[in-house]
Amino acid sequence: MPRVTDEYYEKKRREIIDAAYRVCVRKPITSVDMKDIIAEAGFSHGVIYKYYKELDEIIRDLVITINERNKIDDRLDSILNNSELSDWKNTVIAVFKMLADYISKAGVDILKLSIYSDLLAMSDPERALRIEERLGKEDQSPLVYLITALAKYLKKVIKANDLKPSRSVDEMMQFVIVTYQGIQSGFVLAECFKTPQLSNKYKPKKMFSCLAESVICMMEGKNE
Repeated sequence: MPRVTDEYYEKKRREIIDAAYRVCVRKPITSVDMKDIIAEAGFSHGVIYKYYKELDEIIRDLVITINERNKIDDRLDSILNNSELSDWKNTVIAVFKMLADYISKAGVDILKLSIYSDLLAMSDPERALRIEERLGKEDQSPLVYLITALAKYLKKVIKANDLKPSRSVDEMMQFVIVTYQGIQSGFVLAECFKTPQLSNKYKPKKMFSCLAESVICMMEGKNE
């Protein structure tokens, strides 16, 4: 019997992940089961279970694959590392412009999967935590990477410029996360559910520009 090569193994594994991607775009992760992926991949139960023992192993590799394809770390690091701390306002604006570009280029399918992942975390937090624990630090989502790097940068800015922010950096980052998720959800809904009330209403660049201005105001100690 011929030996299964690493290339063959990787090809089959990739086909399973691609099938899982197509399924998870059509329906929330919370309602996906192994039967869905088996049917989509066109493989037998035995073939699927040869590569993955359970559904959450597939979800883990799907998350890793998506994050690898949609990394923003190089672009973000370039902005932050080439910035003067005295020019922090333009840096904040550049960071959120980059995030707007990311949302526009990532596409609706990727953003839907992100929203479905949030639903999983809300509906079954223990399962979501188990999946997250299987991910390495290098597999973290673009948003998590951005929040971590931006928080570190803003703390340096505050110290270097003797600023007195109206909110702590942690509070600002929580605000950024919630606002990002709102922009993302609105953008996806507008793209998927085209009605006069939603069409052309969600412009990521304008919304992230407003978010950048809000962060700048908080950094300067302004409450309004």
